[in-house]
Amino acid sequence: MTQYTVPPPIDGPGDIIAAASGYQRSRLILTGFELDVWSAIGGESLSGPEVASRIGADTRGTERLCNALCAMGLLRKSGGRYANTDLSARYLVKGSKDYLSRIGHMLNLYRTWGTLTEAVRKGTSVTAREYDAFSLAHFIEAMHHRARETADELVSHIDLQGVSRILDVGGGSGVYSMAFVRRKPDIRAVVFDLPDVIPLTERYIGESGLEDRIGVMAGDYNRDVFGGGYDLVFLSAIVHINSPEGNRRLLRRAFESLNPGGRIVIQDHIIDEDRTSPPRGVIFAINMLVNTPGGDSYTESEMRDWLHDAGCGKIERIATGMENDLMVGWRG
Repeated sequence: MTQYTVPPPIDGPGDIIAAASGYQRSRLILTGFELDVWSAIGGESLSGPEVASRIGADTRGTERLCNALCAMGLLRKSGGRYANTDLSARYLVKGSKDYLSRIGHMLNLYRTWGTLTEAVRKGTSVTAREYDAFSLAHFIEAMHHRARETADELVSHIDLQGVSRILDVGGGSGVYSMAFVRRKPDIRAVVFDLPDVIPLTERYIGESGLEDRIGVMAGDYNRDVFGGGYDLVFLSAIVHINSPEGNRRLLRRAFESLNPGGRIVIQDHIIDEDRTSPPRGVIFAINMLVNTPGGDSYTESEMRDWLHDAGCGKIERIATGMENDLMVGWRG
């Protein structure tokens, strides 16, 4: 499973400088990905002008970029010609089964994180959170491949006794719906997402061979009702996009769609009450500051409050031992 970790806390001036200059290595990888340098080289050994020609860039600039990627261990150079390393061939060449497509989403985030100073001044995102078709496809693909590695394990922490119909709100590619229906043969799931996302959802579901057990519904979870008859409403990586009041409204609609005895399951970052740990969730709050009008990382007490306000009687947190825990609220 491909994972990345948050660096340890900064301790000393050397760490400060290393962290402050970290964008340089990041930008080299992102530019190499954006220009598709590694795929252009593929299994060949190419001169600088040949690489430049394939990526449609200036020769001098291309050679400087490739030299820097060599210094990072992501290309090798011999006799003035560039070739992929074993690492770059495995993870950075399109068509490889381990291709890190999620870097395409990181490109979008790099641009919005560049607005952090102004976002802090204003207390909200200063960029429009809109995706063109290319960026949207990258985002859904990145979320799919990341979740695909852990979805079955995460779903194993959820008691599915008595559950036969699931609503997957903002379900994207449907990766969690796939995990639900694989786990229990009598489950049927519906993925609810924006109209622009649904064609991508249908493609992923079709590739999974589970289209007879997973349906789709187009809509906006901030405005549209979900219908009824669900035993479980699943919200993975959704509440962090919304403001607290937006989450109150969303969970009320989710609650109203449940059968008696049904439950709402939230998967998301859950940060401590002082909002300074764990590091991944706290740093993710900055991601929401620069990318959304009111999103955030939230505490357990905040989520309990929303679930209680929605009408849930029994509420519990389920520790998964994974990146995110679960919050579950039942309808009596």
